[in-house]
Amino acid sequence: MRLVSVNVGTPEEIGKFRGQAILSAIVKKPVQGPVIVRRLNLEGDRQADLTVHGGVDKAVYVYPSEHYGYWKERYPGMDMPWGAFGENFTTEGLLEGDVHVGDRFIIGSAEFAATQPRVPCFKLGMKFETMTMIRSFLEAERSGFYLSVLREGQVEAGDEIRVAKVNSNSETMTSIFRAITRGG
Repeated sequence: MRLVSVNVGTPEEIGKFRGQAILSAIVKKPVQGPVIVRRLNLEGDRQADLTVHGGVDKAVYVYPSEHYGYWKERYPGMDMPWGAFGENFTTEGLLEGDVHVGDRFIIGSAEFAATQPRVPCFKLGMKFETMTMIRSFLEAERSGFYLSVLREGQVEAGDEIRVAKVNSNSETMTSIFRAITRGG
């Protein structure tokens, strides 16, 4: 397992709704070199609406690189560089069906714990300029998941992802996502 890309962004206008500018930090761009991991986010990364994004339990959003092929096939012609889904970490070998709540990972000199799957809001549809993306995202069950930061440190694209602890007594990200989106 490895960290393919580290992606950060700051709030910017992604469109308008009923005449109001919509701010979001869903637009993430890959960073070259080491990035400092803090308790609430990565250096250079921010959230626009802290009532639903960020915080201790949603400090870092992870999205598997394995899902990109599916999305590129489903939405040909759409630009999908690493970070396209608003993720901070694009990973390889770390899939939702294999990650349990409480699993711990060491990446670079930082340590993380898996907390919950991502459930998309309307801003995902705005970013991709089609609200059908939200339904597609829910149906595909390719949610990605959030990490809390247990130990601050430094990460960099290419870093190995090491499993520090598996919490096999808890639910996987996929099973929680299904329970949230389908009622079980």
